[in-house]
Amino acid sequence: MNISAFFKSIVDSDIAPIVICDTEHIITYMNPSAVERYAKMGGAGLLGRSLLECHSGESNEKIKDVVRWFEESCDNNRVFTFHNDIENKDVYMIALRSESGKLIGYYEKHEYRTPETEEPYRYIR
Repeated sequence: MNISAFFKSIVDSDIAPIVICDTEHIITYMNPSAVERYAKMGGAGLLGRSLLECHSGESNEKIKDVVRWFEESCDNNRVFTFHNDIENKDVYMIALRSESGKLIGYYEKHEYRTPETEEPYRYIR
């Protein structure tokens, strides 16, 4: 059993964009939703580039501050960053850690607040 294939499948099937960065802010992975969402900025071409190239100076300082806070304690793992009124979602930065608890990266998590309108189990009959 290849456990990393399971984790990749979870990330790739998420409808929210997921951009994973290492502790040096290098984009190491983008799920298909992120590639599509950030197509105008380069899409998959952003892989291997610094996330800091995609943000303003003020945002970059906030990102760096959060990463420093993540490094302070294994208990520091989630920070609310903003609410997007247009998409009705909350956005968080989430720490990624090794099994020993060492910070190995981070990603931005989008939690949509608009209730689902699709009929439950509509494809199951």
